[in-house]
Amino acid sequence: MLRSFSSSFHRLSLFMASEKTQRLHQITGTNFQNTSKRPKTMSIATDTATVTDSAMKEPFTKYTEYLNNLNDKRERVVKASRDITMNSKKVIFQVHRMSKYNKDEVLEKAEKDLAAVTNQHVSRLVKELQGTDFWKLRRAYSPGIQEYVEAATFCSFCKNGTLLKLDEINKTLLPLSDPSLQPLQINILDYILGLADLTGELMRLAIGRISDGELEFAEKICSFARDIYRELTLVVPHMDDSSDMKTKMETMLQSVMKIENACFSVHVRGSEYIPLLGSNDPSSFLVGVPDIEL
Repeated sequence: MLRSFSSSFHRLSLFMASEKTQRLHQITGTNFQNTSKRPKTMSIATDTATVTDSAMKEPFTKYTEYLNNLNDKRERVVKASRDITMNSKKVIFQVHRMSKYNKDEVLEKAEKDLAAVTNQHVSRLVKELQGTDFWKLRRAYSPGIQEYVEAATFCSFCKNGTLLKLDEINKTLLPLSDPSLQPLQINILDYILGLADLTGELMRLAIGRISDGELEFAEKICSFARDIYRELTLVVPHMDDSSDMKTKMETMLQSVMKIENACFSVHVRGSEYIPLLGSNDPSSFLVGVPDIEL
């Protein structure tokens, strides 16, 4: 009986050992299959990530190229605007050299200089801005356009005694543009800002004309500057972007008041200069001026 029990126990041990061996083989085979499949899953994920990266990289490359080109264009526009500002100031300085003896000569030279500014520097700005959104880069070129408007209107007033209109300025810019593209046209905001700066130059011109004895011309300048200020006071409250204009309106009022005070002082205190009026003394700043009616 003991022998049969030991043989049974031996068979049970062999059976359990075989079962354990089979389980180990199954577990080992499963793990091997899992490890063999895992690189395929990682490879698919890697390929998907590569495709996604390339799909996202392409539009961002275009965005980068667009922004770099826009920044380069902005730098060129700023440079052109600075050149316009500098050369427009030279035109204004040329007009201030005017006197009652060389008026035609000085204004002719100023007109030639203004035409050079248009053909050389404004034309460069026009080429940069053709076919683009002008308002997108307006802040880059607005200072130069304002100075150009100031020089053009100042020169026109000294020659004709009238205000140069926005349509007349834009008409001179049309030949600079490519007919197949949208032309650069000065907007109304830059035109008004340029007119606001014009009153400062009118004030300097009026003081110079008074010291040179051209009292009638000074009074004409006073009336012209006063009309500009009066009309702009009606427009400025309705402007959306009026932050720059509010500051310029204060400066404009000071310029108009200086012109009025200078003309008023000559009329009120004109009797002090009566002995010098009509004098042939070359040292007198009122030489050759007729008597003032009080």
